[in-house]
Amino acid sequence: MSEAFTFTIDGVEVQAQPGQTILEAADAAGIYIPRLCKGPGLHPRGSCRVCTVLVNGRPQSACTQPAAAGMVVENDTEAMLNHRRGIIEMLFVEGNHFCMFCEKSGNCELQALAYRFGILAPRYPYLFPQRDQDASHPDVLLERNRCILCGRCVNASRDADGKTVFEFVGRGIHKRIAVDAADGLGATPLQAADKAVDACPVGCLLRKRVGYAVPVGQRQYDTRPIGSDIESAAKR
Repeated sequence: MSEAFTFTIDGVEVQAQPGQTILEAADAAGIYIPRLCKGPGLHPRGSCRVCTVLVNGRPQSACTQPAAAGMVVENDTEAMLNHRRGIIEMLFVEGNHFCMFCEKSGNCELQALAYRFGILAPRYPYLFPQRDQDASHPDVLLERNRCILCGRCVNASRDADGKTVFEFVGRGIHKRIAVDAADGLGATPLQAADKAVDACPVGCLLRKRVGYAVPVGQRQYDTRPIGSDIESAAKR
């Protein structure tokens, strides 16, 4: 069996196992690297670029880049923080996110990242794209206005649920999440309990009739910032 090795993240020595990515090794060491497209138990896509770090001076996505002995990783530097702030702000302006009215508020990873990075308002103009909804499913709403094209529902449906419910269509600004049925989400084998619904980090996939079930102040990110579970694990 191959032996563990070490590399550094912001000057901190981190131990890794062969085959681990930078993100996996960082999580195990209690170092939080922000991410959106990489969900728990899902295959990494490297598409959101929020987890971008500098590896020996070159940008790489931490969720896909294998860790290697002696590599020098920069994560929590001002340059990387500014890079991530820009990406998060662009995700807000490229969609239609009205947090104060959204059922996902307080449990939304995009909103939580904005709070963690001190983003109160984007620096870029809002695009207000025209996107449609799909309410054809009896138990799940597909609200494309909030979609950030992370691909987590695509991966979870295929890898965890064993279905091919979601897919991407179009290119560039016309890219959007679609379903594998001409008659909409209601014609797919998706069930409300599927992992694909839970995998959505924002308010794009919502279970019907359960909105606002958790009071303000008790939601996931009301009292603890996103990533604190990873950081606190290193202190136990």
